[in-house]
Amino acid sequence: MMRRSLTRRSVLTLAVCVGTAWNASEAAAQLLPSPAPLQMTSTTGAVATGDLHGVVRDDRGEPLVGAVVSALGATSVFAVSDQAGRFAFRGLPIGPYLVRVHLRGYLPARSRVIQVNSGTKNASNIVLARQATGDGEPPVLAAGVGTSGTADVPAATAPDEDAHGHDETAWRMRHLRRSVLKDAETILAGLEDDPSFSDGAVNSFTRAVAIPVRFASAMADLPLNGQINLLTTASFDRPQDLFLDGRVPRPIAYVALSAPMASGVWTMRGTMTQGDLASWTAAGSYTRRSPGAHQYEAGLSYSTQQYFGANADALAAVRDGSRNVGVLYAVDTWTVSPRVALTYGAKYARYDYLGDKGLVSPRAGVTVRPFEGERLRVRAAWSHRETAPGAEEFVPPSVGMWLPPERTFSPLSQGVLYPQRMDHYELAAERDWDSGVLIGVRVFRQRVTDQMVTLFGVASEQAPARRGHYHVASAGDFDARGWGVSLSRALAEGIRASFDYTLTDAAWINAGPDAETLSRMARSVLRSAERIHDFTASVESVVAPTATRIFALYKVNTAFAGATGTAGHPGVRFDVQVNQALPFMKVMNAEWEMLVAVSNVFREDLVDSSVYDEMLVVHPPKRVVGGVTVRF
Repeated sequence: MMRRSLTRRSVLTLAVCVGTAWNASEAAAQLLPSPAPLQMTSTTGAVATGDLHGVVRDDRGEPLVGAVVSALGATSVFAVSDQAGRFAFRGLPIGPYLVRVHLRGYLPARSRVIQVNSGTKNASNIVLARQATGDGEPPVLAAGVGTSGTADVPAATAPDEDAHGHDETAWRMRHLRRSVLKDAETILAGLEDDPSFSDGAVNSFTRAVAIPVRFASAMADLPLNGQINLLTTASFDRPQDLFLDGRVPRPIAYVALSAPMASGVWTMRGTMTQGDLASWTAAGSYTRRSPGAHQYEAGLSYSTQQYFGANADALAAVRDGSRNVGVLYAVDTWTVSPRVALTYGAKYARYDYLGDKGLVSPRAGVTVRPFEGERLRVRAAWSHRETAPGAEEFVPPSVGMWLPPERTFSPLSQGVLYPQRMDHYELAAERDWDSGVLIGVRVFRQRVTDQMVTLFGVASEQAPARRGHYHVASAGDFDARGWGVSLSRALAEGIRASFDYTLTDAAWINAGPDAETLSRMARSVLRSAERIHDFTASVESVVAPTATRIFALYKVNTAFAGATGTAGHPGVRFDVQVNQALPFMKVMNAEWEMLVAVSNVFREDLVDSSVYDEMLVVHPPKRVVGGVTVRF
């Protein structure tokens, strides 16, 4: 009876939130001044998950506290062992994970790939050997990852199979010829007795070889995880465009390093591309995830773009030969009580190609669990977002692939770029149900000035249309209200689908400075008052036997802008991505994965945007990305 009454209260609260939020949003617009909306539900729900747990011990069988355990696979996570040496990863997407352990004063454990399956708790025993101190030779002790069956066996007495894997990859690695770095000490010892080498030659050779040997040894003790992407990308309107006009796919290199520690994670990322458009992006961040009232993240990024092509429109836009963008941000989640959490933060971005170079985007929100023991969450959020035209080329996305600046852009008329400013207010509620269903509802209000328009394949008055180059303009100001409902549930083993429907009523207040030019070249982006229906569906699937991950998104909207016409018309956007693990490519405990993606979604941050950001992108090209990902 108690459970039934709690469920009724949850349903009643959901209804009350929806019924009162419309008036509440109007009041909030008057009480609050104006980050980005933190939507409670995502269009990409979670896939089938499993758990991974284990115990970290020393070579005497005693539990170790404070060891940093990381798992790299479909996602990257870390944990810190407790007083009993235990750690746990819960809710991991199923698939293979590369598990590593580090603790100061102990030799790093051998990495091991562990398969996480749905509905099972995969157990691992991890033994760390104590690092020798002093001038003597370090003892050779076992350090590895075993199965739950050996969790209580100390390394000093465990049989040899606990320290070495018996799969084909492990066997081949044990029988490979030792590398130069591993044999360096033996080589140096033998050279001292070789009469053909003088003392000077031995000393020179010793310095030449010992320096990288020591460096490699020092790096082995650092708790570093990494990822390398070697990708190519190209844009097309029709499939045959990929093979015509001599177009060559653009190469992209991406490197990421993360150092998990007991209190948080340091991350560094960088990506670059070459060609007639040379660009690179570098970013660093620190995320604090240790138990405590505050969990925060702070970081920065810097992107630059140089154009060496012959497009006159692009050359005129990039007047100084390059564009540079820097971003600083910080966000904190403060758990006031087990049922109340506050989120607040801000982002500062500087664009050297804008007249108003510095843009500030603050945000704040509160999440409340109304009933103790219930899975109902209610959230109120406020944000003010300032965005520069072309920002998607320079600012790293919060979701999706990390790509460097790939395209050039220029103002459609007047030679001026106007930043877009948005105030967003939102009230939302969501609840998890026992059947694995997640239901969310929300109401929102937006006020936007200088709504951005993005035009592909549209010639300006000064230059013809060019592939790889687009124009930006301001459509004016609008006020919008709307509501939405989302549903996410597991359809079958390893398959989860999400659906989101949003209804928006928008009223345009003022025409933008580019309205006259837009009326001649792209009239469909100019609006008055309209009602917009948007439906987004996504499916994420993991095929366990082949370690294949598939993600597909399909978006239907009644107000997508067309290249011609006087109003919006129904249109679609899609995003398909396939990740295929390559188990036969396992080298040095690295996980290899092949990636293929095709998309015509221009702005991937669908949550952190105005309702018109994607709709006023005219004729976006399809983009294909392919390559190899290596995690280590």
